[in-house]
Amino acid sequence: MTGIQTSAVTVRGVSWDRIDSWWLEELAGDPAYDEEIEPLLMSLLKPEPHLLYLDLGCGEGRLMRSVTALGSRVVGCDLSQLLLSQARQFGPVVRCALPSLKWAKPASFDGAYVGLVLEHLRDEKAFFTSAANVVRSNGVLAIVINHPVWTAPNSSPIEDAGGEILWRPGTYFGRGFSREPAGTDKVTFYHRTMADLVNSASAAGWDLQHMEERGLSPEQVKRVPDLEGQEHIPRVLGLRWSRR
Repeated sequence: MTGIQTSAVTVRGVSWDRIDSWWLEELAGDPAYDEEIEPLLMSLLKPEPHLLYLDLGCGEGRLMRSVTALGSRVVGCDLSQLLLSQARQFGPVVRCALPSLKWAKPASFDGAYVGLVLEHLRDEKAFFTSAANVVRSNGVLAIVINHPVWTAPNSSPIEDAGGEILWRPGTYFGRGFSREPAGTDKVTFYHRTMADLVNSASAAGWDLQHMEERGLSPEQVKRVPDLEGQEHIPRVLGLRWSRR
């Protein structure tokens, strides 16, 4: 298979295997993924027919399905066996623990992308370096993540005396993390600033081409009225890089 070596893949840790069923249920019941996350990532990636892309943390293959529907080829990788068993209907899959991509040949992909996964990885420098190693020169990397303003430890919306919703920044300039409920377990969200992301990517050989910041959509607020007044708060960040 193009881009994949025959050496064995070592999987470190099994924590995601304990929550993969929850992930399927959570995603199936969250229309925001189809309405907000997937369109944003696809607009950043701009998949071209016949080119080969790498889905980093492919889950059950929702984004793989969208990429292949445009005539592109895609390889998915993820830690969960359950999710990979569903993703393989859209293309070849590899079980691995990101950010390691030692199973892939250098410069073997035309592009890579990741949706709502990077914030679960402790070392973003290793992620950008690994992705740069397997993507050819002038190839692309597109990511969509929870906005760093949102992931800062102790950050939260607050309401002032006049009823206006403001944002408590928490420890934005630190490099902390939070543990959030995920079914019967918890999942870790690692926080880093936008400067950390851009500088780590640049040091690994990526040139920033485009950036998008999104808040709550009217549809999201309509579904969850308690979020009214928070539309001006950044929720999602999307970036597109080119490989030097």
